[in-house]
Amino acid sequence: MENLTKEHLGFEIGPIRPPSEADSLLLRVTRNCPWNKCKFCGLYKGKNFSIRPKEHVLKDIDLVKQCIDTFKEMIEVDLSERQTMIKQLRDNLGQNADYAYNSAINWYRTGMESVFLQDGNSMIIKPDDMIDILTYIRKQFPQVNRITSYGRGKNIARISDEDLKRMADAGLNRIHIGMETADNKVLELINKGVDKQTQIEAGQKVKRAGIELSEYFMPGIGGNEYSRQNALETADALNQINPDFIRIRTTVVTDNAPLKEDYVKGIFTRPNDEKMVEELLLMIENLEGITSTIKSDHIVNLITEVEGKLPRDKEKMISALRWFLSLDEEERIIFKVGRRTALMSLMADLYDPFKRTRVERIIETNNITKENVDGIVDEAMNRFI
Repeated sequence: MENLTKEHLGFEIGPIRPPSEADSLLLRVTRNCPWNKCKFCGLYKGKNFSIRPKEHVLKDIDLVKQCIDTFKEMIEVDLSERQTMIKQLRDNLGQNADYAYNSAINWYRTGMESVFLQDGNSMIIKPDDMIDILTYIRKQFPQVNRITSYGRGKNIARISDEDLKRMADAGLNRIHIGMETADNKVLELINKGVDKQTQIEAGQKVKRAGIELSEYFMPGIGGNEYSRQNALETADALNQINPDFIRIRTTVVTDNAPLKEDYVKGIFTRPNDEKMVEELLLMIENLEGITSTIKSDHIVNLITEVEGKLPRDKEKMISALRWFLSLDEEERIIFKVGRRTALMSLMADLYDPFKRTRVERIIETNNITKENVDGIVDEAMNRFI
């Protein structure tokens, strides 16, 4: 639903961005998610979707530009004058001045190289509006080398090749699509609102436009019941797309996600880490003929070493997954608890005496056993979302 408010109510920031956009300037183009029915996601539940007027987005860009210009001028003056300039700047920023100021200064400190367009699916706006926003970003910040957005496969499949190419020419050079799975049964059960073929068509369209593509895969999203087909069907779709990046997002079922009700009802049974590692292994084993880079760039993923360029690093990633599965039960428990308490981040940490001792202490203090470890891991992972 379009936002009809004509007054600019200050700089806005949405609730989410990919980990790979940590250093990006966040520009809110839309609020929340236009679909908002995926059962695994509780982020936008109870919130209405709206498109911010293009003029409001352009105003946000101007506010950031005003901040950046002031920061550059401050280099040449003494401390007392800087403090005066900062106060005057904050007064001029209007509502949500802290949002604008903090966004600008963080971006300035990280080099001002990338911009991420929020929220859940900015690709839904009119192509001409997107092109105007992209063009204005490039005009105000010519040093920017990457502009990125989330996009929903079904919406992107509806955009003409010509319009996607126009967006690419205007400066949009990466799109993140949450494929999650390409199995039609699982897509239906999680209410993704898209089928496998549409996911493939959307990915291929992005690639044809010359825009970098990140596709997301969620091991465990089909529960134990659909684990094998989740892996195989997703690998088949990715083989047909050849995305630039395949990003792993291990399934976490939060308390506010509708999918939790399906676990209670027995539609799915929750897979543990071992099952999800097996599923990820099967998926990667079946990736053939593509040159994607696999990224394990989220804290919910168990094994961070599952990263690399295909086909060159395929065996290395497979070996990392097999390493975990080859551990005896006690060692797997130590690694799982270590990873979910953030005391371990690498495979080698399992053999670090200091880190290992700390994890063993936690296991002993909390009476963690093979019978209860999976439930404890689930609770810990919920805190990461």
